[in-house]
Amino acid sequence: MPTRVYTLTEARKALPRVRRLMGEVQSARAEILRLRPEAWPALRKAAGNGGNVAAGQLLAHFARLEAGVKGIGQLGVLVKDPDSGLVDFLARRRGKEVYICWRYGEDELAWWHDIQAGFAGRQRIRDDDFDA
Repeated sequence: MPTRVYTLTEARKALPRVRRLMGEVQSARAEILRLRPEAWPALRKAAGNGGNVAAGQLLAHFARLEAGVKGIGQLGVLVKDPDSGLVDFLARRRGKEVYICWRYGEDELAWWHDIQAGFAGRQRIRDDDFDA
């Protein structure tokens, strides 16, 4: 799905859904990391004997992670880093395309950055700076 250009108001309305989907991504990621040491030998064995429980669990968590990332993408929001839960909403600030930046665990949309600046260039949002 193509990236959507959001107003600040639209991005704020979409945030609860993005937060829920990213929560699924983070939960699945945690389970994958928890199971991975145990699952690698199981995955190797599964190739020879038709599968096992650990491999099936791991695959289910991968499917959840993928569904969460795809769900966010279907909203036209960019997943920049699934490990930290970082997403960007494309927006216009004073007529220029920028990203409204949010990371899982943050309470609200409070940061933006130039498209080339990335996370390190985050600046505090001032509502009156964004195009309606």
